[in-house]
Amino acid sequence: MRKIVFLTGTRADFGKIKSLLQILQDNPDHEAHIFATGMHMIEKYGNTVIEIEKCGFKNIYQFINSTSEASMDLTLAKTVEGFSSYVKRVKPDLIVVHGDRVEALAGALVGSLNNILVAHIEGGEISGTIDELIRHSTSKMSHIHYVSNDLAKKRLIQMGELEESIFIIGSPDIDIMFSDTLPTIDIAKEYYDIVFKDYAIAMFHPVTTEYAHMSLNANNFVDALLDDTNNYVVIYPNNDLGSELIFNAYERLRDNPRFRIFPSARFEYFLSLLKHSKFMIGNSSAGIRETPYYGVPAVNIGTRQQNRASHESVINTDYSVEGIKDGIARAIDAKPAIEEIDFGTGNSAKMFLETLNNEEIWQLSNQKQFLDL
Repeated sequence: MRKIVFLTGTRADFGKIKSLLQILQDNPDHEAHIFATGMHMIEKYGNTVIEIEKCGFKNIYQFINSTSEASMDLTLAKTVEGFSSYVKRVKPDLIVVHGDRVEALAGALVGSLNNILVAHIEGGEISGTIDELIRHSTSKMSHIHYVSNDLAKKRLIQMGELEESIFIIGSPDIDIMFSDTLPTIDIAKEYYDIVFKDYAIAMFHPVTTEYAHMSLNANNFVDALLDDTNNYVVIYPNNDLGSELIFNAYERLRDNPRFRIFPSARFEYFLSLLKHSKFMIGNSSAGIRETPYYGVPAVNIGTRQQNRASHESVINTDYSVEGIKDGIARAIDAKPAIEEIDFGTGNSAKMFLETLNNEEIWQLSNQKQFLDL
C-alpha cells in the first residue's frame, strides 16, 4: 500500500482536493494522509480543520504555521520545518499539493529535497500577482502535474516539464459542484442563519504586491457595497499580508442588516449559496472559475485574477467606488447563462485514481530533466 500525503492550508485548496481524498478512502492500494496547516488552524478563520474532521477523513495531522507577522517568507520557512519533520516520520510515497499558496511551495520543496515524488494540482495557470510566481515555482519543484486543461499543459511544457509527467484531469472542485450531495439552498441558509430571500456573495482578498493601496481599495469596496441596496453574504479574506486592513474596513458593515459576515463556509454549503446567489463580487478565483458553471454573474475587482482565463459572465472593474458600483449594476442586468468552460466535466477524482493505479507514474524519476523546446 502506497502512502499519499495531501497538504492543505486553506478552505479553498481543501475544496480542490476533497474529491481526490474521497476516492482514496478505504482504497486497498493507497493510504491517504492529510497535513492540515495555515488558515485551517486559525481560530479567527473558524478553525476549519474541524470541517476536515467532520468529513470523516482519516490520518489528519495538524500543524500551526502562523507567525506573529503576516509574512509569507516566515510562513514558508515554518511550514517547511514542520512538514519536513512530518514526512520523515510518515515516509510517504507521494506528496500532493495544490495551487499557488506558500504551503504548496513548502510541500514541494520538502518533497523534492527528500527525494519524494511531488504531484502539483492546477499548475500551468496564470494570474499576474505574486501567486503566479509561487505557482510556477511549485511546478518546477514538482515531478507530476495534474492540470485543468490543455492550455495549462502547454504552459508547463513551455517551462521545460516532460509531457509524460503531465495529466489533464480538469479542476477537481467541479466534481463537488455537480455532485448529488450538495445541500439544498434552504438547508444552507438555515445552517448559516441567512434570512435573505435574495443576496450576493462578497469575497475580497489582499493583494500583497499592492499593500500600500490595500486600505484604500478595501474601503472603496465597502463604500460601494454600503451605497448599494442588495443583501450580501460576506466571507472573510485569506490571511495574506493586508488582511487586517480588509477586516478594518469590514467593521463598517457589522451592524448593517443587509450583511451577514462569516469567517469561512463549508465548501458544499458555499457552493449551494453561490449557485443560488444573484451575483458574486470581489477578487476571489471562485468568481472566475466556479460562477460560470452555475450561470452566476461575477464582478471581478482589480488585479488579483489578472490574466486568468475569463468568460462573458465575468465583469472586470478597477478599484474605484464608481467602477465597482458600475460592475454591480451590470451584474444585476446580466442575463443568467451557463457557459462552456474548459476546466473539466466532474470526473477529476476518477482520472486521478486511474493515474495512481498505473505503475508508469510511480516510475517517474525524482531526478527531474528539463525539456528543451
